[in-house]
Amino acid sequence: MRATVIHAPHDIRVEEVPDPVIQRPGDAVVRVLLSCICGSDLWAYRGEAAREPGQRIGHEFLGVVEETGSEVTGVTPGDLVVAPFTWSDGVCDYCTEGLTTSCEHGGFWGNAGSDGGQGEAVRVPHANGTLVKLPAEAASDERLLSALLTLSDVLGTGHHAAVGAGVRPGATVAVVGDGAVGLCGVLAARRLGAERIIALGRHRTRTDLARTFGATDVVAERGEAAVEAVRELTRGQGAHSVIEAVGTEQSMRTAVGITRPGGAIGYVGAPHGSGTGVDLGVMFGRNIALRGGIAPVRSYIPELLPDILDGTIDPSPVFDLTVDLDGVPVGYKAMDERTSLKVLVRN
Repeated sequence: MRATVIHAPHDIRVEEVPDPVIQRPGDAVVRVLLSCICGSDLWAYRGEAAREPGQRIGHEFLGVVEETGSEVTGVTPGDLVVAPFTWSDGVCDYCTEGLTTSCEHGGFWGNAGSDGGQGEAVRVPHANGTLVKLPAEAASDERLLSALLTLSDVLGTGHHAAVGAGVRPGATVAVVGDGAVGLCGVLAARRLGAERIIALGRHRTRTDLARTFGATDVVAERGEAAVEAVRELTRGQGAHSVIEAVGTEQSMRTAVGITRPGGAIGYVGAPHGSGTGVDLGVMFGRNIALRGGIAPVRSYIPELLPDILDGTIDPSPVFDLTVDLDGVPVGYKAMDERTSLKVLVRN
């Protein structure tokens, strides 16, 4: 079969690789219908995260089950399924507590020795705990199918940030970051009942989408200017809840600066750069809470799936460029150059 591999920074290729096969009784093989490129994939693409030459890449996909091991009971061949960006057994202490990303037997797609999501098929370990069955009729609805794909990562990650930030009905929420995760954070905040949502971003097409998703205000400034702008919008107080979806020192510093006393920051931007930007003295003095981390999206799928199916939320507009598998290198280039927000890969 064909799959996407990375050989060096800016060297993404689609190559022939061995077909996935059942290796353990809990495995399933899924034929991929849709996958996508994540902002975190760009770290490897830019050389900011180490990868072995020829390593698979991609961690967001949905598809059809082709084969299952003898212990798989949750899905059967022919089922349409979505996979979260980590696999998990669903039964260890962490999984039963909802923290599937810390599963004792879990792992990440694209890690050395595992399949990546940007390919024709994937071997799924612990299929009972990992895969979520979707309605078969969704396969014929392209918009719905792309919306369901966001359950694999960005929608659940945005939701995780909103939960960590304590978003509640009537709250004022600020979202730092106008990427796909930040935009899904806007969508999550609206879903959870926020009264006011301030989106921080400088790219007009993205902030326009943020307004579509529920943002009431947009702040284009950065750094201290952004802090001043948010405080001006909130009578000098700041936001009850702040979603940090970037992961740089500057973005975290901004998040702390725009959080009101007694508020909370939900952070899902994976930290990268020279530091965290967190001033514990400021946070202590203003009673600011900090919660977040790698989103256990598998635990959120049962809650979010019905709202996608009934049209309450539609995250599909985060995909603004569609390519086939051969076009994946072009997709990486487009996202790297910021001419695309998030690339959908259709097999």
